[in-house]
Amino acid sequence: MEIGIDKIGFYTPHFYVDMEKLAHARDTDPGKYLVGIGQEKMAVAPTTQDSVTMAANAALEILDDEDKQAVDMVLFGTETGVDHSKSGAVWVHHLAGIQPRARAVELKQACYGATAAIQLAMGHIALNPESKVLVLGSDIAKYGLRSGGEPTQGAGAVALLISANPRILALDKEQALLTEDIMDFWRPIHSDKAFVDGKFSNESYIKFFTTVWNEYKEKTGRTLDDMAAICFHLPYTKMGRKAFRAIIDEASEEVQESLKQRYEESIAYNKVVGNIYTGSLYLSLLSLLEQGEELTEGARIGLFSYGSGAVGEFFSGTLKAGYQQYMLGEKHQEMLDNRKELSIEEYEDIFEQSLPTDGSAIELEVEKDPAPVVLAGVRDEIREYINK
Repeated sequence: MEIGIDKIGFYTPHFYVDMEKLAHARDTDPGKYLVGIGQEKMAVAPTTQDSVTMAANAALEILDDEDKQAVDMVLFGTETGVDHSKSGAVWVHHLAGIQPRARAVELKQACYGATAAIQLAMGHIALNPESKVLVLGSDIAKYGLRSGGEPTQGAGAVALLISANPRILALDKEQALLTEDIMDFWRPIHSDKAFVDGKFSNESYIKFFTTVWNEYKEKTGRTLDDMAAICFHLPYTKMGRKAFRAIIDEASEEVQESLKQRYEESIAYNKVVGNIYTGSLYLSLLSLLEQGEELTEGARIGLFSYGSGAVGEFFSGTLKAGYQQYMLGEKHQEMLDNRKELSIEEYEDIFEQSLPTDGSAIELEVEKDPAPVVLAGVRDEIREYINK
């Protein structure tokens, strides 16, 4: 029985910042952002959007009535959860209208959470072939105004419907894993902004990638010549390119050129959205399938997931015949094209906005947010979500 990705949804807020203008505002050479880290635009979330609303908006894009009855597990990978107790998956379960006899759990391990959810989903479906699992990766990457991490911020969510007999990507059973206790990136409980040791984090990313790639090769006997493409977790698009350089010489020249082209196709969305943490790898996969040249049935795609702190995994999957008809490329491009560009002043104002932390109530202006699901406010310490 094949198990894998049956549908993929994506949502990003309707605001963005132009990276060239941000560079000028920070007295920085624009090339440092546009070429040095490979980013062109950065999504910005208004107060009416958080990890829950973005995940719900991504889910609603793909779920039909049959899916809502079949889904019996909702797994929410995030590192920007909104409650220390209640799972964001429970809110999404309700907002998406999923039948009540289901599990709903939030998973956390930096940017690796959604990948862990996929592996858990595969085990569940192996035992319950008629089930479907909704996997969510939703985050707001936030470092601080004028901080070193500022140009690697972003916001967005990816929703994946995992099932038997998938119509997009059948996932291979083999995977290679590595866990080490390191401090390359972290966010203390008291802080809404992340901290990062940039040089160490980059080195760790590449080390983890080469380690799990080599283990994957040993387990499977596969090489780069067996890969039609490799998608990476992308805190910024240049990061995946750095890791790729560590192994690209293993392939023939013809395969090298093909893999390089596919890599460029896989970063099209990430370049204009920015870092979405748990969803970044799957946004890269989505970009490859919607923005790249058509791939053939059975083409194998490698997937590298990395969550600081740190956990890394390399796994793979093969494309199904007719996968193109289940992609929503035109809709996603329209969403990106219809976003509003913020001035640097507007961006900084939104960045500084926050919900009350003293127990007071707030009502938000939801009519200005075009998304179906929004955060309407906070009352009696309870977040009030609505599906328009």
